[in-house]
Amino acid sequence: MTTHNSKVTIINDPIYGFITIPNGVIFELIQHPYFQRLRRISQMGLSYLVYPGAHHTRFQHALGCLHIMQKAMETLINKGVTISIAEKEGVLIAILLHDIGHGPFSHAMEQSIVEGVHHEEISLAFMHHLNTEFNGSLTLAIEIFKGDYPRKFLNQLVSGQLDMDRTDYLKRDSFYTGMAEGNINTDRIIAMLNVRDDELVIEEKGVYTVEKFLVARRLMYWQVYLHKTGVVAEQLIIRVLSRAKELSEQDIVLSGTKALRFFLNHKVGKDDFKNHLEIFAQLDDYDIVSAMKEWCTHEDFVLSELCKCIVNRSLLKVEIGKKAFAKAKLEKYKTKLMGRYGITKHEASYFVFDGTISNQGYSYKQGSIKIEMSNGEIVDVVKASDHLSLESLTKEVVKNYICYPKSII
Repeated sequence: MTTHNSKVTIINDPIYGFITIPNGVIFELIQHPYFQRLRRISQMGLSYLVYPGAHHTRFQHALGCLHIMQKAMETLINKGVTISIAEKEGVLIAILLHDIGHGPFSHAMEQSIVEGVHHEEISLAFMHHLNTEFNGSLTLAIEIFKGDYPRKFLNQLVSGQLDMDRTDYLKRDSFYTGMAEGNINTDRIIAMLNVRDDELVIEEKGVYTVEKFLVARRLMYWQVYLHKTGVVAEQLIIRVLSRAKELSEQDIVLSGTKALRFFLNHKVGKDDFKNHLEIFAQLDDYDIVSAMKEWCTHEDFVLSELCKCIVNRSLLKVEIGKKAFAKAKLEKYKTKLMGRYGITKHEASYFVFDGTISNQGYSYKQGSIKIEMSNGEIVDVVKASDHLSLESLTKEVVKNYICYPKSII
């Protein structure tokens, strides 16, 4: 439900209830085709193959982030933090557009048909383009997004250990997957925010809420984002696009939308990506799904079988272990596959492969979550907490996996 009047637009969100969108540049940005494209980009890639309810989109997530950023601004201003009208609008635009650069199925495209281009760099390219279109209205938002603005807390709210991005996606993804372990108290987190020396802090009485946030994030990564079935599904779609790219480079014509065929037929890297932004803006999940349905009957064995795996949810077998799997096991499975289907070792490697997944609940490399104690001292959350397991969240846990077709065993 959306209603529009002369003051605000109201959107009904299943997580927060009514979200208000102020008229002006923010409303116009949401209406822009670049942003509306996010309606057609899945928030969680192919995770719906594991959790059937996980069909929510980047569009919903971005609006949720906007909403809780508005609440964060209200909280900080009420606590006496000086935030100008321009700064408030800038940080709202920055969080609204933080994910605008995501390609189809989120991260799959970054690892297949474009070279060395991260979605954050694409988001920034979109923001620069929109800044020109909106006569410089996004200049401050871009500074905040890049971390160039001197008031550090504004960037921390957009991209930090306890930012509004993570705060929304944990709660939203928990809701749509049905994983109650990830449900966090966003209201409590926002209520505990404060600023000291232009850096974000959490008041001491909010330390347990932060503990819950960090533990919830760890659990969501192992149980949802790094679920073994989700991992193999993402690897399959990366391999679908990689194989399609490989065939296109051999001058084999593949069916697909104009935008998809452009990226299959051209090498697009970081240096020249901005020249192809308009074509990228035409790409979404629908391009890939429709192409995969067509490619299921393609004469190339690798491409057709990979597509069937995803379209029919006939996924590869996946094993998870603490230690790396023996290379001899991979070679054995590849040899079996080569003999059974008369394919090359290179082609067999599309179906038999290994890799690693890692999870670190709290990384100092991304900055720290600072707790303001009752005596005014500022300390890291690990030091402030009496939760014995919180220190362990700072350690990266790495697991190994191997994938192969069930038929060969």
